[in-house]
Amino acid sequence: MNTSPADRSPSDIQRRLVTTGLILGMGQAGFYDGIVLHQLLQWHHMFSGIKTDATVVGLELNTLGDGLFHLFDWFLLSLGITLMWQLVQLRVPLSTRTLLAAGVLGFGLFNLVEGLIDHQLLGIHHVKSGPHELAYDIGFLILNAIITAIGWRLLRTSQKQTASSPQ
Repeated sequence: MNTSPADRSPSDIQRRLVTTGLILGMGQAGFYDGIVLHQLLQWHHMFSGIKTDATVVGLELNTLGDGLFHLFDWFLLSLGITLMWQLVQLRVPLSTRTLLAAGVLGFGLFNLVEGLIDHQLLGIHHVKSGPHELAYDIGFLILNAIITAIGWRLLRTSQKQTASSPQ
């Protein structure tokens, strides 16, 4: 059932836009991690803390893990694009600033949660194994906590501007 833009409150549109931005940012964060840290820098693979990638069996497991991680990232981006398309179909003015702020927030949150769970709690991999691996893990968490804080601040500022602007 399609509803007209008049049936949508500004707060509903705002909530849906923020959700869309968060999901798109999370998908992008996953792809950034997978492409840059897994493939380009080759610092780790999804399960390199469980089984080394120095053997064929280990490389096969890690490649499968990386593929599953990328599949999850692809799902997030596909969901975000679908949500964005639904918003566009409403033909209401959308805030680029809000979308980008929510994207930055989603990017930081994804990596912060992934870093806490995968690196610290489960130990399935570290940012860069070997000497100073804890420093790399902590640096990753700090960097993404900063990105999360920036996204949160940008989103709060954007929402205040949206609330104070005439409709």
